[in-house]
Amino acid sequence: MKVLRFLFLLLLMFSCSKKENHSYTFYYWKAKLALDKTEKAVLHKATTPYLYTRFFDIDKINGKFQPVGTITKDKSFETDKQIVPTVFITNRTFFYISKEEIAFLAKNIHDLIQKKSSEYHLKLNNEIQIDCDWTAGTRDDYFKFLKELKKVSGKEITCTLRLHQVKDKAQTGIPPVDKVYLMCYSTSSPLENSNKNSILDVNILKSYLSKIDEYPIKKIEVALPIYSWGIVTNYLGKHKLINALSQKDLENPDFKKISETEIEIQKDGFYFGNYLNKGFKIKVEEISDEQLLEVVDFLEKKIKHFNIIYYQLDSKFVTNQNFTL
Repeated sequence: MKVLRFLFLLLLMFSCSKKENHSYTFYYWKAKLALDKTEKAVLHKATTPYLYTRFFDIDKINGKFQPVGTITKDKSFETDKQIVPTVFITNRTFFYISKEEIAFLAKNIHDLIQKKSSEYHLKLNNEIQIDCDWTAGTRDDYFKFLKELKKVSGKEITCTLRLHQVKDKAQTGIPPVDKVYLMCYSTSSPLENSNKNSILDVNILKSYLSKIDEYPIKKIEVALPIYSWGIVTNYLGKHKLINALSQKDLENPDFKKISETEIEIQKDGFYFGNYLNKGFKIKVEEISDEQLLEVVDFLEKKIKHFNIIYYQLDSKFVTNQNFTL
């Protein structure tokens, strides 16, 4: 009897400690749909049958709604994944918007998605994802838009959820959708003077998501960052970003190393496609497997089950990357 009890306890301990395997896929966030050999191979191995593909942005320019950066397609863009159309909408698009304009916007977004999917023979699934950093001032009209888009498209409408929208849910409200995508990055601005990693600071994330288990929408997928960049600081303390830089890029005889992640330029010249002056500093921000694992471990205690969507599918970021967290 004691042996059986011991075996039962061992089995219980094993089952409790067994880590969940999260299915994963990617965001694709480029205006031209094209896949190189590395990207195709990595996407093929993804364990979720979807690719979240940005179709265009929507902005309000001179009082008019405008699609920005609408996708084009190269013949190399071939995948067996179902495409989830994703549309980024600026928050200012919903400033002072009328009921008629909401209906107009929803219809035209749906029509443009349909036009592009037909033109490029894309295999869509039954979902449209909207990405908007809505605020307390725009929440009501944004939520009306989500309902209208569902009505005109007949599809499942989902949306992204930023960290502050979780923490301040009493002010920003709960979107009228059945599923949200929790964006576990952009924990601070890269254009501020800070010693923190602006892409992902795990402590900041944990503070914002301390009560994510109380969030009313229970179907939550998790978006994790695998991108990197360099933050250039000039004499005046102003910043600009250079995409896809890594610590390896800091190995240059014209650079003076300040730390493992920061250098000072010693000679005027063109670096990474930009003319940069002597004295300018470059700080690289990238994400480690340890950071991602810490986020996943934290969220597993808060969210019952979730899939992972990595941002983003680009050979610069997916090479030698571990996706099975």
